[in-house]
Amino acid sequence: MAADSSSPALKEIFNSERLQHIATEMTAVYPRFDARAFLKLAKSGLADLSVMQRMARVSECLHAVLALDFEASLPLLRALAPRLNSGFVSMCLPHYVATYGAERFDLSMDALKYFTAFGSSEFAIRHFLRRDLERSLKLMHDWSLDASEHVRRLASEGCRPRLPWSFRLESIQAEPRLAAAILDNLKADPSLYVRKSVANHLNDITKDHPQWVLDLIEGWSLDNKHTAWIARHALRSLIKQGNQRALAIIGASGKPEVEILDVQVNPPVIGLGEKITLSFAVRSTVEASQRLVIDYAIDYVKANGSTSTKVFKLKALTLPGKATESIARGQHIKELTTRRHYAGRHAVHVLINGERLASTAFEITVDAD
Repeated sequence: MAADSSSPALKEIFNSERLQHIATEMTAVYPRFDARAFLKLAKSGLADLSVMQRMARVSECLHAVLALDFEASLPLLRALAPRLNSGFVSMCLPHYVATYGAERFDLSMDALKYFTAFGSSEFAIRHFLRRDLERSLKLMHDWSLDASEHVRRLASEGCRPRLPWSFRLESIQAEPRLAAAILDNLKADPSLYVRKSVANHLNDITKDHPQWVLDLIEGWSLDNKHTAWIARHALRSLIKQGNQRALAIIGASGKPEVEILDVQVNPPVIGLGEKITLSFAVRSTVEASQRLVIDYAIDYVKANGSTSTKVFKLKALTLPGKATESIARGQHIKELTTRRHYAGRHAVHVLINGERLASTAFEITVDAD
């Protein structure tokens, strides 16, 4: 698993108080549990660990202090799960299963199915997919028909080829058809929680097999509002790239017959942490109405002075003939775990149906360093 050691707030999900909470609740379900030994082990070197490493540490310390075999430990961990006060923290329990239950497939998969309702088993199940792909996918296909949205979501999220904070599933990345039946079962799911996962799974696939995803979605009926929602969000990366097939699927194909007026960023000069507002107007130059997908891109200045472009979704709309639509969007320019900011001129571009139609810029005056 990838670790994000640069986010103190995220790391503090597993702080000393949370470790005490885990110890207290574990003792409540298993009075013989040595809370003092657990805390001593779990806190050792805690400051140097990332959030994912801390999660792993908790499951390792539970195993060491319980001193029980895998089968005997599971009823205790099942009893612990609903007592934990954080969904993210509860993910230490699926991690326990992945670490110590590798040889007990049926018992482990049943445990992951149970634990996923309290947080998610998405990271843990990938170890079983890597170990026995065919058997795991067959069971996850059954889960895609489960009554619980948590279990259905796990069926899709767990086999995402490029799940963030986890290793890639190379087999599914190379051959997306392996999980296609799961996605097909979920393409009109009533749960937004599940639909987001299906869309993210498909968006992962567009990075390696864009035509496969386009072929798949073109075969769907988008009359169902849930399926249409998945399609729009699954194709977001291709739409940002101006892919004409993706734009056609959502009804926004063709060259936009518009002009951009009064594009500006205010304030034009900012310090790090301040907010900019991009504003402009889109005016139709034809009589017919047009379906438009409007995005914007920022050319972020990098440490070496070059730039890296990031595209942001703005809105989709139907613009009547000869009509004008005013648009504004605010954005804080602040440090993120995934992006650092540097002084310099940052170009901003207005994109409509994938075409760059207007540009402006703002300047950051204070380097992040």
